Amino acid sequence: MWLVVACVPLLPAVFMVSARCRVKVASLCHGALAWALRLLRGRACAKSTHAFVFSQCTHGQADSVLQTFELYADTHPSLCIGPLTGEALDEAVRRLGPSRVLELGMHCGYSSVRVLRLLRPAGRLIAVELDPLAAELGEEVILVAGFKHSQFQVLTSSSAEAIPTLRSFLEVNQRVSDGLDLVLMDHDPAQYLPDLLALEREELLCPSGCSVLLIYGNRRARNRGDVLDWIRARPDRYSVKSELQFMTEIFYQNKSTRVDE
Repeated sequence: MWLVVACVPLLPAVFMVSARCRVKVASLCHGALAWALRLLRGRACAKSTHAFVFSQCTHGQADSVLQTFELYADTHPSLCIGPLTGEALDEAVRRLGPSRVLELGMHCGYSSVRVLRLLRPAGRLIAVELDPLAAELGEEVILVAGFKHSQFQVLTSSSAEAIPTLRSFLEVNQRVSDGLDLVLMDHDPAQYLPDLLALEREELLCPSGCSVLLIYGNRRARNRGDVLDWIRARPDRYSVKSELQFMTEIFYQNKSTRVDE
């Protein structure tokens, strides 16, 4: 009896903890459901987009593939970045002239095709896509556009799992000047900063200079300001080059690294 009496004052705290647990569980369930719905919608979008592009474009012509993507997006929901952001991406690729490009979030292959058609002859693209179906369909679109497997590599994986393995695909040698020239992030905005940190930690960003393009599209990214605040707090290595409505370009350079001649 005395134990019951002693526990009575603790009941409000127990109920409060219980309520908080229910809120957390409900929040987790809501997040999981939202993720599942996005995945299902994304898969349906990938299938319908791929079918339209595959049947309507001129095979072997990258520009025809892009135009067909945009024709489809005019009347259907689409995950591709669209021509306005695409033109900004084109400008960045032409200006930078990268040799090694990493794309996180390839979706249906639209951005991949845009980048590949502007790369140097010896350039290479590595595209990472979490959804196996989107990765498979996106790879087919790249091939339909006329590119060969020697020019690109598709990795079906989360960005967190893929980044530690990239060195073997890039064939980075011992020269510190090697690494990624351009990184395109168009996956989960919540992963942009963790993935950027992972790329730097794995020494995959070219020390002499690497541009990172953060694509936001029509998504509301609550962490966008946090990412930019973190970038601006590290002026020794990072700078914000441009801020467009749907795309932000940041530049990484490790000025403390000396390149042996």
